[in-house]
Amino acid sequence: MSKELGKFIADMRKENGIKQEDLALYANVSMKFISQLENGKSSLRLDKVNDVLRVFGYRLGPVEMKNE
Repeated sequence: MSKELGKFIADMRKENGIKQEDLALYANVSMKFISQLENGKSSLRLDKVNDVLRVFGYRLGPVEMKNE
């Protein structure tokens, strides 16, 4: 799950022509946090993840697991 989220963030950032440094500024998080998020770190603060997602108009929410 964390790798999928990291890939999603990286893809959104690239599609929008945003550098990691700029995304960190827009979301008010550290550059280190963006790097860890995009690299799939499994333990990150959810409020900060939502701050990053908010830049692209998204937020975290429950997703039903179907026979995973």
